[in-house]
Amino acid sequence: QVQLAESGGGLVQAGGSRRLSCAASGRTLSVYSMGWFRQAPGKGRELVVGIRMGDGSTYYKPNYEGRFTISRDESKNALSLYLQMNNLEPEGTAVYYCAASRDSTACTGQRDFECWGQGTPVTVST
Repeated sequence: QVQLAESGGGLVQAGGSRRLSCAASGRTLSVYSMGWFRQAPGKGRELVVGIRMGDGSTYYKPNYEGRFTISRDESKNALSLYLQMNNLEPEGTAVYYCAASRDSTACTGQRDFECWGQGTPVTVST
């Protein structure tokens, strides 16, 4: 099992930036891929970006490429995932979730992940 805990959400003004963090614990050595998802009010959960842990290759949903950046830290026997969000728009208001997979390197959709965090809310004000 892998446990995920997101942090860094909060209120941000439109045009501003926010960095989200995801701390992974448990059997992290067997994680093949990770990702960030978002769920806006009244909408379904959608992929923001996925990353394959082996080679670091990424898959961004086109809406977010260029403004959002995923990164990881595997030092000190810990695994952390980050999402740097720049130039946030009011449509960026959502709960952001971290996800991980120990089964597959695929990272382009919800079905690719079996481990989920509780989410961290981000509100973008005008």
